[in-house]
Amino acid sequence: MQLVAILGMLAFAASAEAAPANPLSRRTFQSAIKNVVILVMENRSLDNLLGGQTTAGLENPVNSGPYCNPYSLTNASMGTVCTVANDYDSILNDPDHAVYGNNMEFYGTFTPSNAAIAAGTLVPTQQGFVQEQLRLYSSVSKTTLAKQVMGYYTEAQVPVLTTLVKNFVTFNHWHSDVPGPTDPNRLALVSGSTYGHGSNDATFKAKGFNQKSLFQSVTESGRAWRNYHDAAGGTGPEASWFNWTYAAGLSNRVVNLPQFYVDAAAGNLTALSFLNPSCCGVGTTSMHPSGLISAGEGLIKTVYEALRAGPQWNTTLLIITFDETGGFHDHVPPPLAPAPDALTYTASTPSGGSYTLPFNRLGGRVPTLLVSPWVAKGFVEQKAANAAGSTVSYSATSILNTLGLLWGFAPYNPRVAAAPPFDHLIQTTLRTDAPLTLPAATPFRAAKMLH
Repeated sequence: MQLVAILGMLAFAASAEAAPANPLSRRTFQSAIKNVVILVMENRSLDNLLGGQTTAGLENPVNSGPYCNPYSLTNASMGTVCTVANDYDSILNDPDHAVYGNNMEFYGTFTPSNAAIAAGTLVPTQQGFVQEQLRLYSSVSKTTLAKQVMGYYTEAQVPVLTTLVKNFVTFNHWHSDVPGPTDPNRLALVSGSTYGHGSNDATFKAKGFNQKSLFQSVTESGRAWRNYHDAAGGTGPEASWFNWTYAAGLSNRVVNLPQFYVDAAAGNLTALSFLNPSCCGVGTTSMHPSGLISAGEGLIKTVYEALRAGPQWNTTLLIITFDETGGFHDHVPPPLAPAPDALTYTASTPSGGSYTLPFNRLGGRVPTLLVSPWVAKGFVEQKAANAAGSTVSYSATSILNTLGLLWGFAPYNPRVAAAPPFDHLIQTTLRTDAPLTLPAATPFRAAKMLH
């Protein structure tokens, strides 16, 4: 299976071309954007983190809800619980976001039929979030657990994100690439495939990946990159996962996060800046439970203000996204997408069986924003056309496809090629009305929800 997958990827790479785009939008994109900054936060769904945003075009609990889940998928007498405003700054009962956990949350079973999913006869109902949270934390009150996964943040609770939504571009249909946990999703974001990995296994710490990555492609295009990593650790640094980084003698481009602010102030940002927040408890900045949402807002505020005050603001595109949904409820069913290769991932499930993921579908819907003086103010992007002319949802690999248009490298595999690019969202006129600063990120009601 490994050999077949590798040969298939090589054949695809040999024949692939960069996805077609409107020539005018591509020229505008290439002319306007010289510096791309990518900040990947942790484990939040759109309905959860942006559920209280009132901007038109966002399908979320406050605009088009409420949305409900049963306490039990098999015992209707237990009742239901619906999306509710005023969420917690910290949630200590981390929801399930393993592959099998996503299966239960999306399909109501740990082992859905892959054949039925591929045929379109089995579609996600998004009804299993509460039941799965109750299964994991049986000693905590069911009301508390339900609120943890069905709650959403008001505009006042997340003032930094609220200001960004009202001033820049937010995606309504952006999904993680994998219905699974952090590291596989981060790997897919920078390389287009998990290489058959579906859990946060030891390979990620062992420089164990050989496929081409965004960092290699940027280098081969004649440009430079830096991967800014929080020394507290917890996410990435993605550049260190690839053997190529060390073989090319570029491991010194993985630097501590404070250097980003120095580089931004001095106008020394490289073509690509990839930022890793810290994870995963109180005092960390990624928004992963049990870290504070307000601490993550503080990081986003600091990054934005460093860029806004720096000399490269007028040539910069900041992409703020999340690796995956983290087991928090979202009502939008994840769609199918082409498998990047022939590799699969098999895991044992809590029910005693096993499940094999063929990587032919996306994960849940996550918050993603484009921040730049070259994007529209307060605009909500919906689905878009891909290279085949189909209107589809965006995903993490839309970043790879779009940056391939910007810097001249081809899609790595069928998943990347099928992801819609977003170069058309870059406008022809430079805006001068972007806020100089963002509101303060203030800690609020913290949940003390231990087992």
